[in-house]
Amino acid sequence: MPDDDQTMTDIHMAIADLARGLHGSDQQALDDVLGAVVTAAVENVEGAEHAGITVTTNRDSLSTQVSTDPLVDTHNKIQVTHQQGPCLQAAWEQPVVRVNDLTTETRWPRYTEDAVSLTPFRSILSFRLYTHSETLGSMTLYSLTPDSFPEESEEIGLLYAAHAAVAWSATERGVQFRSALASRDIIGQAKGMIMERFDINAVQAFNLLRKLSQDSNIPLAKLAQDLVHKDHPPE
Repeated sequence: MPDDDQTMTDIHMAIADLARGLHGSDQQALDDVLGAVVTAAVENVEGAEHAGITVTTNRDSLSTQVSTDPLVDTHNKIQVTHQQGPCLQAAWEQPVVRVNDLTTETRWPRYTEDAVSLTPFRSILSFRLYTHSETLGSMTLYSLTPDSFPEESEEIGLLYAAHAAVAWSATERGVQFRSALASRDIIGQAKGMIMERFDINAVQAFNLLRKLSQDSNIPLAKLAQDLVHKDHPPE
């Protein structure tokens, strides 16, 4: 029988390796980053046979961001149909939701009936991902047999969920940062064109752009892009 302390050490080392990989993944697509997390979770969380990360903006919407099996998407569609289930509850109400045996589950009767008949999942662990107020997510682990997740699985699963949330947040911040840089660059180009054309200084050019944006109800970056492309159409 393997030594429990050594097993936990190995799991923590695997998570540390994953974390190092995530720090270097700024250019990877978000799905690649989250896909690495769920794959590692299945490999290292006792009882886990499948995993997925889902996103919700309200109780009527639940989409599969990444998964290790198409059945995860089937499971999510059942939850959307009935507006109830472990992933929705984890995202909106409860940080960790455990289902030991789906065949005897009573919290969500409409969902449970379809989940049992349409998927092979019998044990479920779902963890909330803290992203931001407009979008919530959950990472869910699945097993095909009842009572598959010991308490240690919940502890390790929480670690993977935390890494998924950090990766998600970091990737979104990177996208926002690059978008902000692109906007600043295009505004600078438009401002330079106006300065040259009307012989005004940088402050006056920016104020003119801002007034045009307000009067036309067009976002400043979009207005600047239109002005630049009108003079210099993209190839």
